[in-house]
Formats: sequence, structure tokens, C-alpha cells
Amino acid sequence: MRRSHELGFDDDGRPILITAAAPSYEVQHRQRVRKYLTIMSFRIPALLLAALAYGMWHNGLISLAIVAASIPLPWIAVLIANDRPPRRADEPRRFDVVERRTPLFPTAERPALERRSRPAPQPESPIPTADGSE
Repeated sequence: MRRSHELGFDDDGRPILITAAAPSYEVQHRQRVRKYLTIMSFRIPALLLAALAYGMWHNGLISLAIVAASIPLPWIAVLIANDRPPRRADEPRRFDVVERRTPLFPTAERPALERRSRPAPQPESPIPTADGSE
């Protein structure tokens, strides 16, 4: 069978993508797992390299620098693996830009204090004097 542009193949014989649909969840998950494993695969060799460097040069600073460089690798791998695909132009934005700004120190509204037009009556109580009599 001859492959041509009319059949939906490019010059290398690969099929041309004819849909704008996002890759399936399984494909996206596989790509994220592959990224995670690629980044994490540098951690064990880094630890072995630190041990090898200490064995060769007996310099703890070099080994410590290699170990310190490998410490944030799990965090970086998780952040990259959990990242979502870039937002498409036709995808709706969830946040509407409004000119209303949130104040730096927000205060709660006090409608109960503002509604009261006259003070509430207070019960009269006798005021004691210094000698204890009323």
C-alpha cells in the first residue's frame, strides 16, 4: 500500500494528527511517570558519585555538595510530574479580572453596629461609694 498525503501520513510514514483533542489520561499519566522516573534516576547515581568522590579525594566538601544537589530532586520531580498540560487558547479562564481589589488588611462589615440608631437602654443599678454605702 502506497502511503501519501491523501491517506493521512507525513513524509516519514507517521500518521498525521487530525484532531485537536487532548491526549488521553493514560498517555498523560505515562508521560508524567516517565518525567518523574527520569529526574529521580539521577538521585542514586549522585549518592554513589558522592561516595566515590569521597573515596578518591577524601574531601567531604565535594561529597557534601553532591549530596546537597541531590536533596531537592524528589521535590522537583513531584512538581514537574504533577504539572498539568499547558492551557489551550480556547479553554475558558476561571478567574475574571475585575477592578475590585482586595485590601491589604480586610475588615469585616459591621451592619449590626450601623443599624442601631439609639443606644440600648441600660438597667439602672446603684453606684457603690467608697465607704460601701449606696
